[in-house]
Amino acid sequence: GGANSASGDWSAATPRGTLPDFRWTRRSLMSFAGVSVVDSAKHCTCDTSAVYAGADSGYHLLMVRDYSRTKVQLPTGESATTGLFTVGEYDWYIEYYPNGENPNCRDFVSLYVTRHTLYDCEGEEDVEAKFSFSLVDQLEKHKPVYIHGTNKTCTFSSSAPSWGSDRFVRRDALERSAHLKGDCLTIRCDIMVVCKDHKIEDAAGTVPDINQHFGHLLQNKVGADVTFEVGGETFAAHRCVLAARSKVFMAQLFGPMKEGATTSSVIQIKDMEAKVFRALLSFIYTDSLPAMEKDSMEEDEMSEVMDEGREEAAEFEMWLQWLEDLFVAADRYDLQLLKLICEKQLSEHISVSSVTSTLALAEKHHCCGLKEACLKFIQVQSPSCLQTVMATSGWDHIAVTYPWVVKEFIAKLASNQRK
Repeated sequence: GGANSASGDWSAATPRGTLPDFRWTRRSLMSFAGVSVVDSAKHCTCDTSAVYAGADSGYHLLMVRDYSRTKVQLPTGESATTGLFTVGEYDWYIEYYPNGENPNCRDFVSLYVTRHTLYDCEGEEDVEAKFSFSLVDQLEKHKPVYIHGTNKTCTFSSSAPSWGSDRFVRRDALERSAHLKGDCLTIRCDIMVVCKDHKIEDAAGTVPDINQHFGHLLQNKVGADVTFEVGGETFAAHRCVLAARSKVFMAQLFGPMKEGATTSSVIQIKDMEAKVFRALLSFIYTDSLPAMEKDSMEEDEMSEVMDEGREEAAEFEMWLQWLEDLFVAADRYDLQLLKLICEKQLSEHISVSSVTSTLALAEKHHCCGLKEACLKFIQVQSPSCLQTVMATSGWDHIAVTYPWVVKEFIAKLASNQRK
């Protein structure tokens, strides 16, 4: 299993193709699609006989009993597979790799969701869907608006039927966390199948959605009536679109702030890189997080002086900085969904080297969820890692600038010791 799965090094899944014909409403409810229980290597029972999540959105629970035993019996590259469950009229199953799907992620638990197809069935249509893996007690991650806003749409096809996360959670962090109770844990997989109106599609071909239309409007600049200058680059946009999406732009372009902000033909935006503002505009128009653009010159220079491992690490650091800057921009322009998406990505990629800067960012921008994720990450570190974190200049900055955060952390540690 997992041979056709996409690598999930920086996100839950690698996006493919263009934006789909998405007709999901944020008030949709997630239907229950059964429970699978793993209690030994490759032994999995699935109770779905009385459950049919025919709705376009559903979730399946994977209960891992005797986690330690599965970790011993399933080496890297081997998985336990759930039974089939149904969401959106399609059959699915989950693959659970306690020691990682490949050697590059051997320190992580890997998870993949696969659309089940018949081997002798030719010409099956591709399925567009969003999916999300979470632990069952992470309640904020189970909301449809969260799942929709923080996950890319993936194409489940005959050539790539599996998508997932090869680095869902570090094993050492999981084993020190409260999520593993009595050597058991429960994982939730949410799936949202993209709905298509087949009658319209048959009559007129694939119908672009409103996000595609607005994305094209941003690209072709037809009717643009405001220009921004950011980092030496200029960006044309539409006042009404910006104002409809952001209260800050509404005030700047149409409210009391407008005279001072728009007396010149070009609005200057300082303290922001051009690539960050470009991503911000893209989200405003399409409601989707774009991939980070790469500077081809920087990429060529990195390739010349770095080996593959160091190049990958440097590229990751660039992506992380871009994400932090986009988080700040989302907060600046009051784009709460974009801020939530950035928060999710930052929470999933906390490391010993980045946790103090991320914690300071969360506190500065009043992001309680990200702050809590950072504190939990520090809590479960080994004594040596904890010393490394506290020896950094970033921790000193937190102690001086946000002393109450240090007090909160000490209180949490004391509470854990009492338990």
